[in-house]
Amino acid sequence: MDQQEILSRIAAMVETEKALRERIATEETGGDEERTQLAALERQLNQCWDLLRQRRAKSEFGQNPDEAAVRPSSQVEQYRS
Repeated sequence: MDQQEILSRIAAMVETEKALRERIATEETGGDEERTQLAALERQLNQCWDLLRQRRAKSEFGQNPDEAAVRPSSQVEQYRS
């Protein structure tokens, strides 16, 4: 997946995230299914952002960005901003 594909995927995921958050905010029922979907989507988004950062860093330092790999969400979730 190249940088543009990752950015397109992130954009689509952000739109889905917005829709889920809106449904959760207006849902009169528990919204448990939406919350579960949102949590999974947030993990996937974090992985995509991490992959994009890896690719950019490799490019910046003269390495092959195609060698960047998706890391497990358990690893990506531990990062601090």
